[in-house]
Amino acid sequence: MSIALFPGSFDPLTNGHLDIIRRASKMFDKVVVGVGSNTSKTALFTPEEKIGLISVTVADLPNVEVAIMHGLTVQFMAEIGAKFIVRGLRNSKDFEYERDIAGVNSALADVETILLLAKPENQNISSSMVKEIGSMGADNMVKFVPRVVVDALKERLN
Repeated sequence: MSIALFPGSFDPLTNGHLDIIRRASKMFDKVVVGVGSNTSKTALFTPEEKIGLISVTVADLPNVEVAIMHGLTVQFMAEIGAKFIVRGLRNSKDFEYERDIAGVNSALADVETILLLAKPENQNISSSMVKEIGSMGADNMVKFVPRVVVDALKERLN
């Protein structure tokens, strides 16, 4: 069975993240969305809230699970039996970052990183940008995040 991990902070889940999850679910027997913490940022949602939002959004994908990730990515991968890491690339800056992380992960464990290019409509979306736009009360956020996330952002930011 091929198991892939899609790790991230998902604060919040964007349409770009969702696209990567959907595409990965067609490539692997099982995809685990690993909700981790980004220690360099202040989170808007708790890990449990993120899991709830993501779970509702991927409910139509039977081979996708959502879990809180602790410790190193490769340690979590060993716990769930994953051999593949899935990451999305929006631009060349993302590529350089992901290339370096992939090198470290492969030096630590026998894992492969699969990089999926963001679709053009998602190349400019980031969770940080979504939070900024949401805090300014922008309408039409469904261009950037799933409806359940729009509702959660409105509730949290207003």
